[in-house]
Amino acid sequence: MATPFTTVQSWYRKTFSAPTTDKIITLYKAWRNQFLWQRLHLWLWLALICLLSFTLRDIYGLFFSLPELEKLPQLLRPRSIVLNITMLINILICFALHKTKFGRHRPDLLFLSSSWSISLISQLFATFRGFALPDSIGWSLLFLSQAILIPVCWTLHLVSQASVLIYYFGVNTALGLKTPIPEHPEIYNVTFVLYIFWFCTICDLGVYLYDRLQRSEFYARQELESAYLKLKVAEAKYRTIFENAIEGIFQSSPGGRYITANPALARIYGYSSPEEVTANFTDIEHQLYVDPNRRAEFVRLMEKYGRVSEFESQIYRRDGSIVWISEKAYAVRDEQGKLLYYEGLIEDITQRKQTEAELRVFFHAVSHDLRNPVLGTLMVLKNLLNSEGLETGEQGQGGQGRIKEVSSQSPIPNPQSLIPVRRLILERMIQSSDRQLNLINSLMEAHINEVQGIVLQRQAVQLLTIVEAALADLEPLVVQNQATVTNLVSADLPLVNVDPTQLWRVFSNLIVNALKHNPPGLLLTINATVEASDIYCTVSDNGVGITQKQSDRLFELYFRGSSIRNSVGLGLGLYLSKQIINAHGGEIGINPNPQAGVTFWFTLPIVSSSAK
Repeated sequence: MATPFTTVQSWYRKTFSAPTTDKIITLYKAWRNQFLWQRLHLWLWLALICLLSFTLRDIYGLFFSLPELEKLPQLLRPRSIVLNITMLINILICFALHKTKFGRHRPDLLFLSSSWSISLISQLFATFRGFALPDSIGWSLLFLSQAILIPVCWTLHLVSQASVLIYYFGVNTALGLKTPIPEHPEIYNVTFVLYIFWFCTICDLGVYLYDRLQRSEFYARQELESAYLKLKVAEAKYRTIFENAIEGIFQSSPGGRYITANPALARIYGYSSPEEVTANFTDIEHQLYVDPNRRAEFVRLMEKYGRVSEFESQIYRRDGSIVWISEKAYAVRDEQGKLLYYEGLIEDITQRKQTEAELRVFFHAVSHDLRNPVLGTLMVLKNLLNSEGLETGEQGQGGQGRIKEVSSQSPIPNPQSLIPVRRLILERMIQSSDRQLNLINSLMEAHINEVQGIVLQRQAVQLLTIVEAALADLEPLVVQNQATVTNLVSADLPLVNVDPTQLWRVFSNLIVNALKHNPPGLLLTINATVEASDIYCTVSDNGVGITQKQSDRLFELYFRGSSIRNSVGLGLGLYLSKQIINAHGGEIGINPNPQAGVTFWFTLPIVSSSAK
């Protein structure tokens, strides 16, 4: 509940304080002290000259008769010169202090000292002489000159005035002193009090208003300087980014000229400076593009969509060589929608294009030199294994048959004769060829995804359906490894926006990875829970575990753990799984434990209600 004190305090702060930061307040006080110190020097000169003029008047009055001096009381006539000289000495002392360290740091005290040295000396003299001295002319000159020349810190003016008036009214009343003027012996009357009150009030009000105006102007100037400084810092920062960017940054006119360019763009085009780019390119359509129609296509896309992304073209460099660039730009328009210029980034993708070409050669070589021979061998072996014309002989080891020769005996080997081969050997050869074919396919896929990215065919599906499909396909492998799988994925989970085939591969890779790295009898648990806007999936096992050092590299290309049993894999499964999950906008990781198994986890986006 607000009290009268807090209400008055709040009003005082609102009236006499401007809302600003402590730093600006400190700066303003320092500025005000400096202003007070400088103006005090001017006022001391004025006070010195004014006192000298009155002193010269009194000296002149000693030798020549002045009517106004004859009206002064008899007590004041011989003492006025002494008072003026005393005040002059005090002013000179203030002059000396003004140049010292004390004067610079405490101009407020010097202000009061110089003011009292003029106003109180005459009052002290009058008190010692036994009368009151209503020096209304001296006070008026003093207070008015201070208000005009030193219009800051109105509280100093108020203290200076109040001290003199309290002394005059308080001390003289307490001592019962009278003025030396016979016709007006009382120390005050209503007119005198009103005059002094309103004169001081007007002076203080003027100082307050000027001080507040100066403070507001100072705060505004400081904020403007601060904003300007921030603008300069931001401009310097963005200028640094502009100058040091790897990508080329440009602004081009609709007519086909470069307005601005950064050093990176100049390097891409083969020029030594951005100024050469803006000076030499007057017709981008014909000077830059190998195919001039690319500029027309660029403009068409800009007019239709307002921006372009990954706009790839071949261009001429300054030396006539041809390179590939990729442009990302947008159209800048004014408030009326009029096109002003195009602005964007340019990247040199020549090396990437060369890599893609080399990669296509690599894929061709892998496909024809490795994949096709393995595929052909696999087909021959499968046909041989399933051939109905083969005969099996006596049972060999392991219950396997043996293929007999059906050709006639001859001293010379018959090229068409059959060679005895156990069925077990054929089956192992087929398994080996399958593994080789899978490795080649995975290798090709990994490199294609590295360059082109994974293409997803998203749809809203139930996670349980994908998990059950993966477990059904891997059931023979699970049985072979004597593993037990617990599926805790609920059918009540929200739909996920995924590519079912790619996600099936992720679950398959994680399950197969667990089976390969652990001995028979493994316990596997698959689970999924809702967390915010994602589904958090886990594949956990109670196997031999993995160290933190191994887990840090587990998703790298070609990394293989040291505990893989009977595997010739290239370590592509987890790498491809990470690519797939990242392509879905999710994350994948592992919670390692060197003694109590591991838990693989990944997140998937939930289908929003508006997309269902």
